[in-house]
Amino acid sequence: MRAEVLIKKFKAEYGDEIELLTEKNYTKLSNIEFQHKISTEKLSVAEFTGVLMPSHNDIITLKLKNGYNIGVKIDEKTKIVVVKKKEKKIGMLRNIKHLKGKPVISLISTGGTIASYVDYRTGAVHPALTAEELAFSVPELTEKYNVKAKVLFSILSEDMKSEYWRKLAKETASELNSGADAIIIPHGTDTMGYTSAALSFMLKNLTGPVILVGSQRSSDRPSSDASMNLLSAASLSESDIGEVVAVMHGETSDTYSLIHRGTRVRKMHSSRRDAFKSINEKPIGKIDENITFFQDYRKRNKGKTEVNDKIEEKVALIYFYPGLTPEFFDYAVKNNKGLVIAGTGLGHVSSDLIEIIRNAKIPIVMSSQCLNGRVNMNVYSTGRDLLNAGAIPGEDMLPETAFVKLMYVLGQTKKMEEIRKMMTENMVGEISSRTAID
Repeated sequence: MRAEVLIKKFKAEYGDEIELLTEKNYTKLSNIEFQHKISTEKLSVAEFTGVLMPSHNDIITLKLKNGYNIGVKIDEKTKIVVVKKKEKKIGMLRNIKHLKGKPVISLISTGGTIASYVDYRTGAVHPALTAEELAFSVPELTEKYNVKAKVLFSILSEDMKSEYWRKLAKETASELNSGADAIIIPHGTDTMGYTSAALSFMLKNLTGPVILVGSQRSSDRPSSDASMNLLSAASLSESDIGEVVAVMHGETSDTYSLIHRGTRVRKMHSSRRDAFKSINEKPIGKIDENITFFQDYRKRNKGKTEVNDKIEEKVALIYFYPGLTPEFFDYAVKNNKGLVIAGTGLGHVSSDLIEIIRNAKIPIVMSSQCLNGRVNMNVYSTGRDLLNAGAIPGEDMLPETAFVKLMYVLGQTKKMEEIRKMMTENMVGEISSRTAID
């Protein structure tokens, strides 16, 4: 018996409060990282009462009153009794209940763990396919804000492409120009920094914040960071900020979130809930019961949000490593229209690559693998040789930000001097006049 069939048979909907009746023992699944079997026992009907969450295969997922989720294995004898119907007030859907005086938030999902469910049979994570699945994971949103939900893409972050950035930028501008006070973009965490940088360059005159948000653990796991991250992001709709930012956990516990500038944010841990850090500057601010700003930020604009999505896709990002051959490097130079190198230290590569850079007909930008700190190619002879060969210093930009910026700049001009000038000037907070020392 599949969950979808059972739900349809008893005319239940995600968000309904239900009682699940079964004669079969079931497995309670609530491990932090994987759905390990932690108990198998006969439970009373009362313990099956909860809110029906997105469910798949032969597992019904319920959110209990204590806030924890359980997965219940079902069979042909399982029955559902609807105790209370959900309130229909999810935006871009139907029967929206308007909350007078509350901000309008457009939730534009691209997929990722924050918009995913766990297959309790295999432990695999799959992206949510509907706005209902996305919004019901955090029902508190619709109790505090006027939420419009839309699934623009349903992909995991490794499948993000530059063509999707364009579509996302256009959709974001459209929603802001249609009256949204803020845009929240649930996104996979692995490539969130690339997308936040792309939107930072493409979107002009923002009339509200554009907030990328993700989670390290999916919304139907007890330790999920999805709910807090989304609610923290939503609170920015009541501020005057007008930037592209990312909002994620500030520490491993559920105490506060941090606001990171879209061109400065990087995922620095594979699994911790506080994986995201601002590089070469402080976070813009902190969100707990209130919003505290640590530095200046761009304010909301009046008028119309605009999009400039002209980018050059044939740009490559290469990490230098000992033994990188001239043949490989030369191939990358000849098959792209721009190149960003994540060099060592202050911005170096081996001396046998310098002549290739000198003869290259494309812009080559130097960033640093160190991430923290600034490229300075005047200190050592190798750096000075690279400057003389035409390499463009990437200042204190993250390699991925420099990569996205070069794509954007090449979409605006093909003149080398203009490219050099644009790459070394601060456009949207990606470069600091000086790099602070912690």
